Amino acid sequence: MPIRSVLIAVLLSGLALPVMAQDAADAPAAEAAPALAVWSAASGDDWLDTWLADVNTYAGRYRGAFVDELVRYQGAPRVFVTELLDAGARPADVYLACATARALGRTCREIVGEWRLDPAGGWSEVLARLDAGRGTETFTRVRRGLVSSFDRWARPIRLDAALRRAFPDREG
Repeated sequence: MPIRSVLIAVLLSGLALPVMAQDAADAPAAEAAPALAVWSAASGDDWLDTWLADVNTYAGRYRGAFVDELVRYQGAPRVFVTELLDAGARPADVYLACATARALGRTCREIVGEWRLDPAGGWSEVLARLDAGRGTETFTRVRRGLVSSFDRWARPIRLDAALRRAFPDREG
């Protein structure tokens, strides 16, 4: 296995929520739900978690457009994003890492590294460690950026009260 693949595998060891693996192991095969159906970013924001779950669905159907979005608008290296996805990272985890990185002026690779340090608490703890949690300007930028991504994908999205104030000229 090439050294680059080993490094990607090590980085990914924390990108899937550990509770997901446990739930799948405990459930009988006939009752197991697809991983994307029960995934949550655990960001501490219900609106963000809902629409990030939809990112998983979108990226599963339109991977190229998803990767292009991260490269063009989040400044993520195409090879890095592709390797993460190929290794099994959930698209929404990759999106949140890269969007947070962009909002903080850091690299996507750095934020993935932060996630890997302790993913058990979900993204809310990772974002708190980065001073990018709920209520911060960084968090607000990530939420607004997700609306813009959905617009570029021509994908419907419902806005919460704060986002309706931020985007007064649109419905939803």
